[in-house]
Amino acid sequence: MSGPLTGKVALVTGASRGIGKGIALVLAEQGATVYITGRTVREGDYYLPGTVGGTAAECDERGKVSGGRGVAVACDHNDDVAVEALFARIASESGRLDILVNNAFTISEDLLEPKGFWEKPLSNLEMWDVGVKSNYVAAWHAAKIMVPQGSGLIVAISGFAAVTYTYSVIFGTSKSAADRMARDMAIELEPHGVASLTLWQGLTLTEKAQDNLARMGDRMTKTITSMQGSTVEHPGRVIAALAADPAVMKRSGGEFVTAELAQEYGITDVDGSVIASARARRGSPIWQPISEIDYRGK
Repeated sequence: MSGPLTGKVALVTGASRGIGKGIALVLAEQGATVYITGRTVREGDYYLPGTVGGTAAECDERGKVSGGRGVAVACDHNDDVAVEALFARIASESGRLDILVNNAFTISEDLLEPKGFWEKPLSNLEMWDVGVKSNYVAAWHAAKIMVPQGSGLIVAISGFAAVTYTYSVIFGTSKSAADRMARDMAIELEPHGVASLTLWQGLTLTEKAQDNLARMGDRMTKTITSMQGSTVEHPGRVIAALAADPAVMKRSGGEFVTAELAQEYGITDVDGSVIASARARRGSPIWQPISEIDYRGK
């Protein structure tokens, strides 16, 4: 038997746990071979559960019917040499890449501390290293595979922080940069049939989010904590629908609220619930699909 994505090859960065893991599981369930990256190799290496190998094993289980599977690759996306080796492996083993999900993002430990940017260490720029630069590096390598094959989908995972103050200066700037990067990549990729777009997540009930809510919910932005939370698999269902959509190029360059795309595609969360958009409370996307605007100003 097969699924909508059988024969497709995907890479999901930062998928030991959280949103990345949820996306990987859905893509594998629908038939894709999913390369999974993360830094956690052994349980206990991080304070939350989850490893790259564990996610890959669950992908194998979820893909039994459709032919999907997981391939675990320990990789620090702040190490450009390791990332280069990752893409060389994908090209060698699979000969193609159909989906890149740029999900990896370093969260500074003091993110929820209510301090001014000048009171926090410059080491918090790690959110630019893995979250902005890492997106560019991964997309650079992905494009070298996708452009010659004349197809592909690059998805950046972002959020309302791109337009609404959320947590810190560096956090919001990182999300804004990732969004603009995805949009401008879409312009240069358009002649080659490769789509690039951004998904705006609302409250996603990852292991880290649930831990933060339990320990520090009073410090979190109230417009976030009051949102209807989704499971980590909800965005994966939306990405799978995008990857299987023959008209996905019409969406290239756009920022999309995940909950709104889900409703458009008729997608529910794993429990059958319809996730509500937080646009009214958190803000609206800036960038429209390049198919809908005169992006070159001509």
